[in-house]
Amino acid sequence: MSHVHTQPAKRILVVEDDPAMARVLYDNLVIEGFDVRQAGRGDEAVRQAVEFHPDLVLLDIMLPDTTGFEVCDALRSRGAAALIILSARGQKIDKLKGLNLGADDYVTKPFDVEELVARIHAVLRRVRADVERLVLGDVTVDLQSQRAIGLDSTVELTRRECELLRYLAERTDRVVYRDELLRGVWGYLDAPITRLVDTAIGRLRKKIERDPRHPLFLHTVHGDGYCLTSAARRDHIPSSRSAANE
Repeated sequence: MSHVHTQPAKRILVVEDDPAMARVLYDNLVIEGFDVRQAGRGDEAVRQAVEFHPDLVLLDIMLPDTTGFEVCDALRSRGAAALIILSARGQKIDKLKGLNLGADDYVTKPFDVEELVARIHAVLRRVRADVERLVLGDVTVDLQSQRAIGLDSTVELTRRECELLRYLAERTDRVVYRDELLRGVWGYLDAPITRLVDTAIGRLRKKIERDPRHPLFLHTVHGDGYCLTSAARRDHIPSSRSAANE
């Protein structure tokens, strides 16, 4: 008997204190095949994120107990995979603030639900939450077999190195902070002062970069963290501040 294996439904957490709007979002997202949960307060949103592990969070800025910006910061520190801010405030400064806090997109109310769903799919494609194989120049990384194939040899990767690379690959072309890596990959609740991440990145570069001292894919963003780029590049790293490679 043949078996058809389907991918589990992507999980979306809707953080919206307007019951009517929350219901519209919930119904439409369920119809689209998503697994959906709701929260009407900031503290509830953070708790749900810890329990539910959403693939994406739809976050309203105006909440009864706090601002969506504070919730965005809290969720990002816990390594939420993707986040779209919903707001009736369309000022440029608000959009920049949300994006600088790590939001993947910013949608101004009122919005067309079909367009919002399209943008959700676009963000989920970008974060690629089921990365298993990466092609980095002439190196192919198989995260299932924990091997990097290329550079005239096959190199074994540790489980932690695969977890680190997958976490970065799910956030390709985006700066990932050291504190976020310590929480999301190592499981620290409170990020300690340590060179643990930097040391692990250094070892990983030796296995996947042709010239580890001048990496083309796995970049250091000074003062922030690290960024895995989708194409070899030296001239641009996505950051609001100046950056250089190590």
